Amino acid sequence: MNIGIVCYPTFGGSGVVATELGKALALKGHRVHFITYSQPVRLDFFNENLFYHEVYIPPYPLFQFPPYELALASKMVDIVQNEKLDVLHVHYAIPHASAAYMAKQILITKGIRVPVITTLHGTDITLVGKDASYEPVVTFSINQSDGVTAVSADLRRETYEYFAIEKDIEVIPNFINLERFKKQNKSHFKAAIAPDGEKLLVHTSNFRSVKRVEDVVHIFDGVRKQIPAKLLLVGDGPDRPRIEKICRDLGLLSNDVRFLGKLEAVEEVLSIADLFLMPSEKESFGLAALEAMSCEVPVISTNAGGIPELNVHGVTGMVSNVGDVADMVKNSLYVLEDDNLPRFKEAARARAEEFAVDNIVPRYEACYQRAIDAQLAAV
Repeated sequence: MNIGIVCYPTFGGSGVVATELGKALALKGHRVHFITYSQPVRLDFFNENLFYHEVYIPPYPLFQFPPYELALASKMVDIVQNEKLDVLHVHYAIPHASAAYMAKQILITKGIRVPVITTLHGTDITLVGKDASYEPVVTFSINQSDGVTAVSADLRRETYEYFAIEKDIEVIPNFINLERFKKQNKSHFKAAIAPDGEKLLVHTSNFRSVKRVEDVVHIFDGVRKQIPAKLLLVGDGPDRPRIEKICRDLGLLSNDVRFLGKLEAVEEVLSIADLFLMPSEKESFGLAALEAMSCEVPVISTNAGGIPELNVHGVTGMVSNVGDVADMVKNSLYVLEDDNLPRFKEAARARAEEFAVDNIVPRYEACYQRAIDAQLAAV
């Protein structure tokens, strides 16, 4: 199969999932063409079946904002036509689904028909897509797709609730590369971070308000008042200066809390963690939690969005209401007890194995094939 994948190339969840999907498809023998404005950060190895096509937006003084959607649609037309793509898979509705619709209509005038699969990842629906500036286009583009998937049942529910969607939405959850995300022997690293055997708590995110990183700090502060503990914060974003100030005000920044910034090899940090904190007010799936669980790290999370579909309360970790820091402190202390932690760690890895890439990718392949077959039958 010859597959085009359109995504954001950044550290965000949708770009990571799209890139890992493309890599997995390439390893199975499919030819995969990434179409985006820069090389995806996870596109980090060579394979004869992987191709990258950069979307170039020529500067023009008339435009206050570069017309990326038009350049993207034109690039899709070019790649579908010249690489003989069988299917286009666009990740994140805005602006990829609308650009794909435009490209599809142009290709029809050339006698070329290509099905479009749209995968909804979260904020394209729950935040940006609901804005009145975008909603009509988002609704139309989803309905014009030949197949639609969502990464959780909760996201599917929200999509139907907020948009007049006429298409069937298939839930295909995010997945994990179990070979990459597994507990590694990093005892020297842990000894350097926690030399006296302190429990190590970790949080990774893009430091936006929806992640509630301030709750992470307050959860940690509550835990460390009861047991020796350290906190590692991975990632960066607009809330980081505010979080650093909170840590300074609490007297945590000198030794107890470390900001590690953006890390590609996050699995090395997760390998030394005892507990992962995800107090988000909204998560459509919780990919960062899945990565932690795959490294045998139990999760303390909220019950927001699709997180409870992944983090099983009392088994792989614990869930609380959004903003209930006191409950999350209590749950953290319970999971971290020496008698409890080993079984939580074992259960976390076992749960992650259910989301192995080899279990999920065939569902995307089947989705592609159905769309291709339906396109052929309609001709």
